[in-house]
Amino acid sequence: MISSSAPPPCPFEKRFPSQLVRDDTYFMSLAFNQAIDAWRHDEVPIGAIIELGGEVIGAAHNTVEGVRDPTAHAEILAITQAAAKMGDWRLTGATVYVTKEPCPMCSGAMLMSRVRRVCYAVPDPKMGCLGGATDLNALPRVNHHVELTVGGVLETECRDLLQAFFRLKREAPEL
Repeated sequence: MISSSAPPPCPFEKRFPSQLVRDDTYFMSLAFNQAIDAWRHDEVPIGAIIELGGEVIGAAHNTVEGVRDPTAHAEILAITQAAAKMGDWRLTGATVYVTKEPCPMCSGAMLMSRVRRVCYAVPDPKMGCLGGATDLNALPRVNHHVELTVGGVLETECRDLLQAFFRLKREAPEL
């Protein structure tokens, strides 16, 4: 775990969006709920949802600390689930909803899995690789590019969740 003490209680509530309108806000709400689950397991609160044809085909949150695996990011786990469900590594037509801009590993996995679109809530100027620190999607020789929806979709809520988590971690006494 990130610390040896119990995880700080999560002051955020899960969202319960109407299933009647399955738009970006609906699917990002599900990703936000995954991020809350991550917090409750003392993981960095990032959640990911993969949607295809209006249905969720992958849903995950970070489990890096719990499984002691640096590749256990929400996006990677959701891509693995979606590929298993579809019976194909190509996720053509799928959209990934993630609460924070994907890192180099996750951005690369999204390009490699041929997702159609990525919608992320919070840009990451330090490690984000779909427009933040760099943009793998803009490389001219890459054989697949994703459509991007950057920020705006629950950006404030997702940013507040991340900032609160790290603020509490910084304030926690060392054991």
